[in-house]
Amino acid sequence: MRNSLGLILAIAVAAVLIGLFSALFSVYQTQQALVLRLGEPIRVIEEPGLHAKIPMIDSVIFIDKRILDLENPSQEVIAADQKRLVVDAFARYRIVNPLRFYQSVGSVEAANSRLATILNSSLRRVLGESTFTQVVRDQREDLMARIRSQVNREAAGFGIDVIDVRIRRADLPEANSQAVFQRMQTERQREAAEIRAQGAEAAQTIRSRADRDSTIIVAEANATADQLRGEGEAERNEIFAQAYNQDRAFFDFYRSMQAYEASLKGSDTRMLLAPDSEFFRFFSNPTARADAVLGTPAAPAAAQPAPAAPAAPLAPAN
Repeated sequence: MRNSLGLILAIAVAAVLIGLFSALFSVYQTQQALVLRLGEPIRVIEEPGLHAKIPMIDSVIFIDKRILDLENPSQEVIAADQKRLVVDAFARYRIVNPLRFYQSVGSVEAANSRLATILNSSLRRVLGESTFTQVVRDQREDLMARIRSQVNREAAGFGIDVIDVRIRRADLPEANSQAVFQRMQTERQREAAEIRAQGAEAAQTIRSRADRDSTIIVAEANATADQLRGEGEAERNEIFAQAYNQDRAFFDFYRSMQAYEASLKGSDTRMLLAPDSEFFRFFSNPTARADAVLGTPAAPAAAQPAPAAPAAPLAPAN
């Protein structure tokens, strides 16, 4: 009897412990819980800690509170300028209403499937209204914001808040990339040739202007040099005239010596002149030199033929 009573007591204690254990559950910081009573949701628990339920009647569904990822496979989208784009996008979302999430989709896998469909539809709708340049470079941030807004608006019915949508890659298909690259290369080569032609034209213009300025400067310099040379010649002639007027005989003698030096400088000098030429008067008449130096007229030579007409005065030597 005592053994039976002890066994019953042990079974009762074990049942109480099992009941207490099944009536308590823990909610971690990364989770939120939905308590169901006979399949009907009765409360949502968002605070972490130890909570109680009715054993065998209540059940608990744990829902992730962290930010979840949605990786969308690459797909082709036709832009507004009829260019095909291979778009690789992803989204980040959080479950903010566990009850609505459970009632609408039920699980994270089902939510990912529904969100992927919504994301693809939004990508085609937004990118289909934009050009290739806007998607790739100019308005990428604005387009991602528009896509996130549309996806978030439709995902709100699932108790989901879409935090971010990003376009990881948006490129042309491989078949079109090479053609576009060649077209861009041809365009850049054309621009380079045009720039080189403009540079050559500018260089020719600068060179022509420099040549013109150089010609003008040289002409002005030559004109100035000629003017200075003329002024020097005039001043020299004036000095010669003053010297000639001071002592004509000596000046005549000096000029004759210069003429002799200039004409008899070579080793094979030849002249065709008459012996009584005025040019050699200082050789044929020894007194002519002294008379010219002293400034007195030379004595006439005896039995000499009539002198020839005097030669014109020599021009001043340069």
